Amino acid sequence: MYAYDRESAVLVGRTAESRRVAALLDGARAGRGGALVLTGEAGIGKTALLDQAAETAGGFRVARASGSEFEQELPFAGLHQLCVPILDSLDVVPEPHREALRVAFGLATGVPDLLRTGLAALELATAAARDTPLLLVVDDAQWLDPASTRTLAFLARRVGADPVAVLIAARTPGSPGELGTLPALAVEGIGDDSAGELLTLRSPLPLDERVRDRLVAEANGNPLALLELPRAGGFAPPSTSSVPTLIERGFQARLAALPEDTRLLLTVASADPTGDPGLLWPAARTLGIDVPRAGAEAAATGLAEFGTRVRFCHPLARSAVYRAAPVAAVRAAHGALAEATDPVVAADRRAWHRAQACGGPDDDVADELERSASRAQARGGVAAAAVFLERAAALTLNTERRIARTLDAAQAHIDAGGTDVAADLLGTIDTAVLDEQRLARVDVLRGRIAFMRSDDDSGPALMVRAAHRLAATDPDRARECFLDAVEMGLVVGRAGGLIEKIMATVRAEAPPPTSPDVLDALVVLATEGHYAAVPLLRTALATPLWSHRPALASMIAGEIYDLNTLAALAEWLVGTGRETGSPALLRLGLGQTVVHATLTGDIGQALAATAEEEAVAEATGGAPLLYHRLHLAAHRGRRDEALSLIETATRGPAHVTNVNWATALLHNGLADYPAALAAARRAAEDGELFLSGAVLPELIEAAVRCDEHDLAARGLDALTVRAEAIGTPSALGLAASARGLLTGVEDHHVEAVGLLATSPLVPYRARAHLLYGEWLRRRNRRRDCLTHLRTAHELFTTTGADAFARRAATELRATGERAVTRATGPAHETLTMQEIAVARLVAAGAMSKDVAVQLFISKRTVDAHLRTIFRKLGITSRAQLRNHPDLA
Repeated sequence: MYAYDRESAVLVGRTAESRRVAALLDGARAGRGGALVLTGEAGIGKTALLDQAAETAGGFRVARASGSEFEQELPFAGLHQLCVPILDSLDVVPEPHREALRVAFGLATGVPDLLRTGLAALELATAAARDTPLLLVVDDAQWLDPASTRTLAFLARRVGADPVAVLIAARTPGSPGELGTLPALAVEGIGDDSAGELLTLRSPLPLDERVRDRLVAEANGNPLALLELPRAGGFAPPSTSSVPTLIERGFQARLAALPEDTRLLLTVASADPTGDPGLLWPAARTLGIDVPRAGAEAAATGLAEFGTRVRFCHPLARSAVYRAAPVAAVRAAHGALAEATDPVVAADRRAWHRAQACGGPDDDVADELERSASRAQARGGVAAAAVFLERAAALTLNTERRIARTLDAAQAHIDAGGTDVAADLLGTIDTAVLDEQRLARVDVLRGRIAFMRSDDDSGPALMVRAAHRLAATDPDRARECFLDAVEMGLVVGRAGGLIEKIMATVRAEAPPPTSPDVLDALVVLATEGHYAAVPLLRTALATPLWSHRPALASMIAGEIYDLNTLAALAEWLVGTGRETGSPALLRLGLGQTVVHATLTGDIGQALAATAEEEAVAEATGGAPLLYHRLHLAAHRGRRDEALSLIETATRGPAHVTNVNWATALLHNGLADYPAALAAARRAAEDGELFLSGAVLPELIEAAVRCDEHDLAARGLDALTVRAEAIGTPSALGLAASARGLLTGVEDHHVEAVGLLATSPLVPYRARAHLLYGEWLRRRNRRRDCLTHLRTAHELFTTTGADAFARRAATELRATGERAVTRATGPAHETLTMQEIAVARLVAAGAMSKDVAVQLFISKRTVDAHLRTIFRKLGITSRAQLRNHPDLA
């Protein structure tokens, strides 16, 4: 804190920043909660602004936490610290979420569910704010553990309808991870006049004017530097060091004249992130420190205060003390802290202190760290497990065990998203001493790392190499690796014949299956085509493929137009994801729900599932899934939205066929046939398995409109082969509609409309009516065409295919008839995605609290959405919502 007078509540040079913080508090008082992230370099004054807010938040309940450089790998440590002051409201939180918090905080056994924990934290905060506004203050957020960061960001985004203010401070150049999406205020250096005023206020003695100017110049607007540089000597020669380094040197200068045991006491304090005097004093006595004298001398430096909690004056002071200590003193401090730490209550911290106290390999400590890793994984702390395993490997003397732990650490880092660290760990392994099994595992791990990187195409090749290594000793596992390679190629979908190359290798080199499996079905599809492969693909969908490879199962279901299986798979994924607390399964299931709903024309469900998937993504710290949103935007004819998503897709490892299919669909709806043809041609030329079949109707229509009849004929031949192999009315109807467009034979249009009459592919049924209606109008059969054009317009409007609906309306106008429009637009045009999600759930009978749980928002936010929904739809009750035609 600098120049903050509690009586005047004024910070020198921070008028604008103080007003911004005050506005946040005023909004929360009025029930308009919000968040603000203060960013800036060390010492710039962020903590002072936090202190000012906490001191001046009249009528607020305040809870504070601070990230710790030494605690950032312990899952939920920061959240626990923040929630402790408001845990008296825990009884108001529903039992399942109350238990989620207990598990996250290590107060109960179980595996933490990040989704339920986030919602529980939100419910706890809103319960604590029920009678009094709540201010949550978090300092040094750059050192929060990832689980706490995600939960805090989740909470901060959802308090807009609650009297809760969230004020966070983090270092520049930006807020960590998910916090970077919250409203931010960059705290910059104060001006020279303010700097001079600050020096005058805080300097105990008058400063020579030239010295003062020199200090102002060297501090470069950093208030803490202004206060620390005089301690380091105002007449020192100019330094090229950064301001934080200069500040640390100032802190370290205070240590120089202290007795050795006093410096050791400060070192012990700096090595303990908890600030618990119950650990510090026993550890100090273990080291033979004269506690009363050394404690008084350490406190006199102003570096730390020793009360009910040991607290350094600034995070840089803690790091300065720790870095200034000799290596032997640091190890001794950690060793004493390990001895003072309860091995039952805080086993993981004890293990970590023991590890830091080691000067070389120690198998006993390594074993303890491995046990800590297991506990961390059981609590959902994958990042913590990775760090424990990494340190355990470093302390392991036996070569075999060290390699095993290094591989496990790399695996854990990959699971936690730390691909760079994982790659570095794998680089430390001497592969010359590995057998084929472990070499295969190294290849698999490197393949996963490559798959997660946007600029690395080597993932499938590494999986193939792993398969080669395992072919002789473990053929079943080798086939799994080959299938990994195929699935990676399908999911990534990069151009350049990647899948063809992989499939050629699989055909030539994969060990034969003990019985027909999904890999065998894919090989048949690639080599013999749909007639031979469709029965095998249907059999594959009847196996446990869903649980092992849900993404691949959904691709196969789409390839053979098996919408029932696609729906069942989506339902299973969503249900399993909710039941197990798996964000990955839940998000994949919601994405598949959007795909199925879009294909079947349930625009409300598509938008609601999209909103929920985005909510889960926010809760778990991930970006929303891309391709289902792209497909939905293309279907709706939302040009700007779709093109933005296409640009996002092509910046990363884009699935080329998927992107081109969506682009062709978008432009066909907009009647921009040259653009549609270019995209469809690219998709067809890619020749990838899956989706190339879905793009054929787009290719044929665009080619016909552009007079590329030979290209359209080749596309129709390919579509007909697929349709006849699949044999369902939907597949045959798509082919018949495309045939009618190309040939101009009325019987083909009649056949298409008949086959698709009961098809779940409602948007394609509408397109069949549109194409037939267009054909009839151009032959001046006005009465006949009106029936089909009206049907097409109604179906397109109902399913949200706005661009195609405009095409149908244009055709109707050409006949002299206006398209019939409703007095009020459909719900999907009137409401936002989240409002649609709320409306559908309430219409289905859900109470506000149940909606809040499913959409990860507060109950007050649900009620606020309902008020807006009622106003937009012109209704006044939940009963009217249940009877609304667009929400059935």
